[in-house]
Amino acid sequence: MGESLLITLREGFEAALIVAIVLAAVRKSPDPGQARWVWAGTAAAIALSIVFGIIIHLTIDDLRGEARLRTFAVICIGAAGLLTWMILWMRSHSRHLKAELEGKTLSAMNQSSLALASVAFLAVSREGLETALFLISGTTANSPQDVVIGGLIGLALAVVLGVAVYHGSRVFPVRRFFQITGVLIIILAAGLLSRGIMFLQISGDLGTFNNAFYDLTQYEWLTVSTQSGRFLGGIFGWDPRPSIEQVVVYLGFTAGALFLFFREPGPRERDVRPVVTTNSELT
Repeated sequence: MGESLLITLREGFEAALIVAIVLAAVRKSPDPGQARWVWAGTAAAIALSIVFGIIIHLTIDDLRGEARLRTFAVICIGAAGLLTWMILWMRSHSRHLKAELEGKTLSAMNQSSLALASVAFLAVSREGLETALFLISGTTANSPQDVVIGGLIGLALAVVLGVAVYHGSRVFPVRRFFQITGVLIIILAAGLLSRGIMFLQISGDLGTFNNAFYDLTQYEWLTVSTQSGRFLGGIFGWDPRPSIEQVVVYLGFTAGALFLFFREPGPRERDVRPVVTTNSELT
């Protein structure tokens, strides 16, 4: 549940900020009534993401045996890569995100209502399709019910925060939110990579030098049979009995990704150092 909550909270809040920026630009235009097309594009993007998620889920549900293990391995590794790219991309491009979206919005308003709807649709659908993929990867360690419940809670929180920021709330620390969730998602991505290695080893596609680097399965609260174990597995990638390859991949990826996330920008990057849109800039 914790994994899906974190993913939908982060991705949902990003989508909410995108919609808020586009709406703010429309609100300042001579025809603020065109905001309805922004909502239309947003609704279409959400619908597409839901359909995409259902199709993938039903497809995976029909798989059995080694094919299912390999598919889960690909999904976990792919989701980890996409999560990492998303975090590092936001770190490098967030300063220009607001200006870019505003420029696209104003240009679209001068063309047609459909063009304006497409701005919201393309921006939100990217977040939605990513979220659908991430939630599917979350079902490898949690029950579908836990994933759905956690995802709905995360989305509800994201909507509340997005509305607060749009209406000018200066209490919520947007920058700190992205820093904290960025670290948590890097750890989550490391867990997904480790899980992908585990699926490949179970399917026989990848060997191991030691299939039990440590074994804490005697402590039930640390296993996936309990809610605490599933939470630790979902957020921190915890495995009570990992192979040595899982441990090496987990620690190596976490160290490398955190270094890239927190490193000081070089001379060529200083003009794009991440500055998340402030609340006052939306109003």
